[in-house]
Amino acid sequence: MNYRHAYHAGNFADCFKHALLQLLLRAVQRKDKPLLVLDTHAGIGRYDLSSGPAEKTGEWRDGIGKLLEARPPALADYLSLIEDLGLYPGSPVIAQSLLRPADRLIACELHPEDAATLKAELAMAPNAAVHQRDGYAAMRAFLPPPEKRGLILIDPPFEQPDEFTTLAKNLGTAYDKFKSGCYVVWYPVKHRAPVRNFFEVLKLTPIRDVIAAEFCLREPVSPARLNGCGLLIINPPYGFEAQAVPILQAFKNTLGEAGASVTVERLLDE
Repeated sequence: MNYRHAYHAGNFADCFKHALLQLLLRAVQRKDKPLLVLDTHAGIGRYDLSSGPAEKTGEWRDGIGKLLEARPPALADYLSLIEDLGLYPGSPVIAQSLLRPADRLIACELHPEDAATLKAELAMAPNAAVHQRDGYAAMRAFLPPPEKRGLILIDPPFEQPDEFTTLAKNLGTAYDKFKSGCYVVWYPVKHRAPVRNFFEVLKLTPIRDVIAAEFCLREPVSPARLNGCGLLIINPPYGFEAQAVPILQAFKNTLGEAGASVTVERLLDE
């Protein structure tokens, strides 16, 4: 309940997540059947980077600020969307902007003030619903969707030391209910051990067809700072791995420091 994403909006991890989310949404929409997008930790939807919490930390300057200045061609679609939507759009606003008429968005946010802000932001969107509730509980409540197709974005704040354990448990529960969903899980990379342990736990579950896309600003050797991040993707759309490579490389070339790296790794086959 203490985490407020506004302090980190537009930073390198946010941009990485949103650029790949856009790619994933466009990929799963190649089929013309209706789709549910479930955003489990949605935030407020839109952020003013020139004032308030975002300006206080200034993290966006080394994220969306540098990307808009450099404009790498591989990120043209993402950067165009950001500018079209105005301010800095979070995942629920990005998702809602890309929905087709038959698609739906369910956005969940536990913090009461942030949930109220998000409700106001999406009030005029007929295909979007906002719920003030725990994101993990939302997966149990809303899955499987009646559409039988879904993209589930899970972006926990990782404030708790056992977040990876909680995440693995809830992923397993959701997968048992809805095995065909495309699950997109953001995770931090401070040092390798917690991420490696998380992957090993997943390999012991029934979950299959999993890849991990990562971008590290620098060598992930300091547990005290966010050195990189990744997206774990269960049931990735066909061709996603190849499409993600130039996007990841653009992040490395534009934002990377000494020791920066990008990877797309298949953790589990189908």
